[in-house]
Amino acid sequence: MKNLLFLTIICCGQVQAKAQTIFITRNGQISFFSKTSMENIDAVNNDVASVLNSQTGEIVFQALVKSFHFQRALMEEHFNENYMESDKFPKSVFKGKIANPAVINFSRDGSYAVNVEGELTIHGVTQKVAAPGTVVVKGGKPSAVSTFRIKLKDYDIKIPSLVADKISETLDITVNCQYQPK
Repeated sequence: MKNLLFLTIICCGQVQAKAQTIFITRNGQISFFSKTSMENIDAVNNDVASVLNSQTGEIVFQALVKSFHFQRALMEEHFNENYMESDKFPKSVFKGKIANPAVINFSRDGSYAVNVEGELTIHGVTQKVAAPGTVVVKGGKPSAVSTFRIKLKDYDIKIPSLVADKISETLDITVNCQYQPK
């Protein structure tokens, strides 16, 4: 009887471990940085929602544009009103897939180099993107980090000629998410 109980507990544990394929976060981070000769521009959003399916490699990020915060309030105001038109385009979304999910062992601690491909929607414009990244598994919980570059013109973000020398035409974007089992 003890052996049967022990076997049942082990089997249930394995089924639960195998069933755990969805990981989520509601406090992921996306930051961006732009360097020009006049000044650097950087902002951080710590309210990013993301879902990672470890079985299929599917990954989704969603960020409210107004949740990006700058060191200077005036920059934040111009970002939301003049460039991103946050009232008209309140969210930025990435929907994609880890191109090589088989390299990640979600049941063993480790660091895994991955490639992510998908569609990024910013300012109402959707573009295909591909970027390298790293998935780190620690204690059964994955985290994901990636840095990539976008061009503002690809997302129909206009830079007025008056400030063209103060704003770079490209942004370096960094994504950093710590996931929890769903």
